[in-house]
Parts: sequence; structure tokens; C-alpha cells
Amino acid sequence: MNEISILLKCSVHRVAYWMTKYNIKRRSHSQATYIKENPNGDPFSIKTKRSRDENLLYGIALGLFWGEGTKATAHAVRLTNTDPSMIKIFRTFLLEICRVHADKIRYSIVTFNDTNPTSAAIYWAKELEISKDKFGTIVSIPSQGKGTYKRKSINGVCTITVSNIKLKSWITDQIEKIKQAWVV
Repeated sequence: MNEISILLKCSVHRVAYWMTKYNIKRRSHSQATYIKENPNGDPFSIKTKRSRDENLLYGIALGLFWGEGTKATAHAVRLTNTDPSMIKIFRTFLLEICRVHADKIRYSIVTFNDTNPTSAAIYWAKELEISKDKFGTIVSIPSQGKGTYKRKSINGVCTITVSNIKLKSWITDQIEKIKQAWVV
């Protein structure tokens, strides 16, 4: 509505008035943002007809997300781990099962103060077969020197992220279906 008001050189309230008068449905702010960010539609397409191996990948990836994924944010699919194999398997799931556009996948690294961030980026870039430029700013966390986490990851922790509320919702729904089917 704000963009329409700018185009028509009138107030947002005037646009709202006409929309109400002519019974034109309004999008929520999040719906409008989603459409603006994805003008060509969803940047993913779930593969429904899967081979046996693809079903195995589907199950493994959902299990990885259920155990290691970030559930705190509603808008992003995010998995963090120190094991490159987990990140690669989850990326394969995103690319082959969810058919996420590769340019929508983001990576980040968190290191500890006793880890060289440049070395960590080189390590993860080699392991994931991507450019080290894909990581952006590497966050370094100072060591607290206490707790039970004595052995730190020498290569830091890598996070793979796809920011898409619909994809996050689909994955969450799939995990709920697994819970309903298997949790007594």
C-alpha cells in the first residue's frame, strides 16, 4: 500500500480507504515482503516423486535439521555443525529434494579466539567446494575458559542457511508428521 500511495501521490490511508470500499484484500507485511523478495515465485520446489536414495536423503536431512537445525527463527532454514559431511548432506537435500536455487544458499563461520579465521575459511571452502568469499565476515568468539567444552573445533563451526519462511514451514511440518507417526 505504501508503494501504491507513492505512485499515486496520495496517503496510505487513502489507498486503504479505496481497498476497503472495493473489497480488495490486503497482504500482510510478511506476505508483501516475501513477494517482493521473490518476484519470480518461490525459490524452491519440493521434489515429491523421489527414488529410494532420495527418500533416504530426505529422512537423513530432516533428522539432521531436527537435531542440529536452528528452530528459534521462523524465517530461516539454518543448520550448524563442525562436520563438513553434515553440511554437505544437508546442502544436497536443499539442492536436490527442496530444489532450492543455489544462489539462495548462504554460509557463515564462527571460530574461537584460538582459531585463525582465514585458515578456517580455507578449510571450509575446500571441504564444501565453494569459494571462500561465500562466507562473508567470520565471527570469532572469545574463549571463556570454563565449562565442559574443552576441545574446541580447530576449523570453527559452519552454518548453512536458506532464508525462506515457506521452506522453513515445510521442513517443520515434515518433522511434525514424523513425530506424529513415530512418537508414541
